Amino acid sequence: MTTPDVTRSLWPSAAVTPNPLNGGLPSTDPATAAVTTPVTDPVSAPVTASDAQATQATQPAQPAGLPGQPAAFSPELARRDFPILHRTVNGHPLVWLDNGATTQKPRQVIETLAAFYGSANSNIHRGAHTMAREATEAYEAGRAAVARFLGAPSPDDIVFVRGTTEAINLVAQSWGRANLGPGDDILVPVLEHHSNIVPWQLIAKETRARVVPVPLQPDGQIDLNAYADLLSMRTQLVAISHASNVLGTVPPVREMTALAHRYGAKVLVDGAQAVAHFPVDVQDLDADFYVFSGHKLFAPTGIGALYAKPEILRNMAPWQGGGNMIESVDFTRTTYAPVPHLLEAGTGHISGVVGLLSALNWLTSFDRDAIAAYETSLMAHAQQALSTVPGLELLGSAPDRIAVLTFTLAGHDPTEIAAWLDRDGIAIRAGHHCAQPALAHYGLQSAARASLALYNTPEEVDKLVASLHGLLQAT
Repeated sequence: MTTPDVTRSLWPSAAVTPNPLNGGLPSTDPATAAVTTPVTDPVSAPVTASDAQATQATQPAQPAGLPGQPAAFSPELARRDFPILHRTVNGHPLVWLDNGATTQKPRQVIETLAAFYGSANSNIHRGAHTMAREATEAYEAGRAAVARFLGAPSPDDIVFVRGTTEAINLVAQSWGRANLGPGDDILVPVLEHHSNIVPWQLIAKETRARVVPVPLQPDGQIDLNAYADLLSMRTQLVAISHASNVLGTVPPVREMTALAHRYGAKVLVDGAQAVAHFPVDVQDLDADFYVFSGHKLFAPTGIGALYAKPEILRNMAPWQGGGNMIESVDFTRTTYAPVPHLLEAGTGHISGVVGLLSALNWLTSFDRDAIAAYETSLMAHAQQALSTVPGLELLGSAPDRIAVLTFTLAGHDPTEIAAWLDRDGIAIRAGHHCAQPALAHYGLQSAARASLALYNTPEEVDKLVASLHGLLQAT
């Protein structure tokens, strides 16, 4: 896997051209240099997502393995790209097992951000100069990349947001305010993150709809019989995670969506925990909305995306007002820009989109199925190893799940466990994980969580288990 060496020169020379495929960064490699289409009047002829997608389609893909094929995957190969994984914490090599909270960033993303600010920084869409055009091309190339990543029909189906939380609030406040009313039901499984509960509570209070919890089975799966019973013609929306951040459960989203659609309900899928672990195809799922955060996908914080079916997106009213989302303004009438710009008020997180583009290029350069298979085997190793720790109980045992291992240890508070592991350089999460109803299902208020990613190794899992044995011996 190779990438342009953007650290050679952060400031462009006359021979350097921007490369939208690399987040709009300068590239001196003719094989990766962008073909820039002349724009006679950048103000009247702005670059659109569709333009960027067409331009990007003519460019060589980032080299990875055989032509047209993803590179072979191994955790050792991936780890080479993460500088932070080579640091020490409290005198020990870092073992990062808090990927459910945020993933680390490969050097390609870090270098892309530095080079963007060092050589390509500009506002987008509204500038008439070269750098504005280049930044716009990079931004819209990011939109096109997200559409391909999710299997969306068009880049124009993608709205950039700060993350999953903002995306869900946007849907609640725009679509929800227009489509929810007294007596309507919003079905939300008990396993959901607070970000997929609270926004629905807020809009339900405003519209006099009601949020209806869908119960779980003892193993952490959604009770599908109860779900079917709760669906009715009153159901306007089902909000469901593609993977649980606390139990790892991967629900049968496609089947649940199909059942909801029989009643005319829309379905929002929270993909925050899913997108880094397995491929997603929103058309195959038939999701009406799909949302995710970049920072859980090896990209920067503060950037995420909302996908919505085009017929839904076209009818959504602005949630916020400001620049970028208008065609014209006077004091008698405002004409709005078409979607997706309609829902992107103000200056977007341009560098975040550039970083997200770089992260998607990096992740998709590997065989995604190989990554999923590796993580499944790593989780099996972790489950077996943790079973050797006396008094340790894992929460949830759904057959379909991602590598999230939430546990309790008899006689030890989760915060105490996390502090002990930190002494050995091992980072895990402790607390309610913003999923208090899911923990309450097991009679708990808090728990410890180790969440794995593609760069974690069996040796790191063994260090976790050894440290837990050490805690027991010390007490």
